[in-house]
Amino acid sequence: MAATDKALAGLRQMIASGQLGPGAKFPPEPELCDHLGVSRSSLREAARSLAALGVIESRHGSGTYVSALDPAEIISRFSLSVELIPLEGVLELLEVRRVLEAHATAAAAARQDPELAAQLSDILDRLESTTDSIEIQHLDAEFHGAICTAGGNPTVTALTSVIRGRGGHYRIFEPGEDFAAIKQTSDRGHRAILAAIARRDPSAAATAASAHIAQTELWLRALRPAPQPELPTG
Repeated sequence: MAATDKALAGLRQMIASGQLGPGAKFPPEPELCDHLGVSRSSLREAARSLAALGVIESRHGSGTYVSALDPAEIISRFSLSVELIPLEGVLELLEVRRVLEAHATAAAAARQDPELAAQLSDILDRLESTTDSIEIQHLDAEFHGAICTAGGNPTVTALTSVIRGRGGHYRIFEPGEDFAAIKQTSDRGHRAILAAIARRDPSAAATAASAHIAQTELWLRALRPAPQPELPTG
């Protein structure tokens, strides 16, 4: 095992076992190096790897600490790797998204937030009135993100956001002969989701969400678009 891998494995074990819990300060470098049997350079390289994953954080003038180990925050870092996945892998991820968003949409309907339906309706009014592909992508993400947030599980929200972010690079809402059909089908799917949420019907909400995302999978399999640069924000 390479020295850096040995250091990384040792740090991970200390954190996973609870020896260094959330918010805990790391022991001094010499003590850690002695404990793990590695050099300072290997330890620092391992620490940088964990910092990139959101597992540890350095505080200027104070030292190195284990982060809060918030699942949503750690999962959000997956986007660095997920954004490298090609279309076939994205299609597999969409199956995961379909399951997660069906659950989140059912939870949103069950929680009965009286403001959610109005919020979603406003988003759909704007979405249905535009044919601009970039605006469609942004509003679509806003719609699904709002539902996942309302579902009440930040980890599910973070994971679906990561998957949706990569899926957004494979754009189906582009000018062409299929655009009108895709847009109309997508709009109907969104309205079915909203109707189920407004009725506070978790079962129907889950079914509508699953069917809508399955339709997106079908379009992606049929069109097989090339990945595009990240959409501009704002």
